[in-house]
Amino acid sequence: MPPKVKFQKNEIVNAALNVVRKEGIDAVTAREVAKELQVSVGPIFTWFETMDQLKVEVYVLAKEKYRNYIEQGLKEKIPFLGLWHQYIRFAKEEPELYKLLFLTKPGEVSGGAMETLKYSQDMARPSLMQIYNMDERTADKYFRDMWMVAFSFATLIVTDDCPYSDEEIFSIGTEVSLSLCKAFKEVSGLSEGTFDRDAVFMELVKK
Repeated sequence: MPPKVKFQKNEIVNAALNVVRKEGIDAVTAREVAKELQVSVGPIFTWFETMDQLKVEVYVLAKEKYRNYIEQGLKEKIPFLGLWHQYIRFAKEEPELYKLLFLTKPGEVSGGAMETLKYSQDMARPSLMQIYNMDERTADKYFRDMWMVAFSFATLIVTDDCPYSDEEIFSIGTEVSLSLCKAFKEVSGLSEGTFDRDAVFMELVKK
């Protein structure tokens, strides 16, 4: 009988995820994962022919971890505000996973930032439509614009260059959210891209 495999696939993937959490996706090598498991590299190649195959599994698991954060945020009284809080929290608590999901070029291992944006958008859309009274197109554009702001803050956080406190971050988020919500609801044709930009700005600056 062949010898029993000591480690299962999920144990190897979780070990690789731990490597990413500590050192980033580029640190996921057979030697580093084996070191995390305290074994030789043999068990890794029992399950994976290449390290890229393992990295893909790590990416999927990282996405699941991120989803847990977002789902928790969507359970709050104001779901989108909860999502905003959890997005920033994920960046603070899991900076290397954030980099993998949002700051890694799309390729064989990572889907890139825009894939994860759509993933997030799909989760947020129903609550935005219901609570903010928006149609699907407006909800998606509102989410896109708000995500750009959150992405900026999160990037500052994971690069250790964020001068803003949580209170300031959430205050700015509220200001932008209010501005966007008001604009999409009051400027005719804004979500469709058919509004008269010059006329709207001329009217605005008169106030």
